Amino acid sequence: MDEKKLSFEEAFAKLDESVRKLSAQDTSLEDAMKSYEEGLGYYKQCRAILDEAKQKIELFKKEEQDEES
Repeated sequence: MDEKKLSFEEAFAKLDESVRKLSAQDTSLEDAMKSYEEGLGYYKQCRAILDEAKQKIELFKKEEQDEES
């Protein structure tokens, strides 16, 4: 798996690719395990990016509420 930080879109595309490999009927067990492991890594990257975005949105909302008070 790439060690560089991917954008959400890049990580999601790679996650989708891993899912497609897992779904292929001619995938060997070894390849399936590799795809699963890679997919899990991409899932974690996507989740971290989404969590960070959620925190930023919550911070913006709090700041906006504070300004309105």
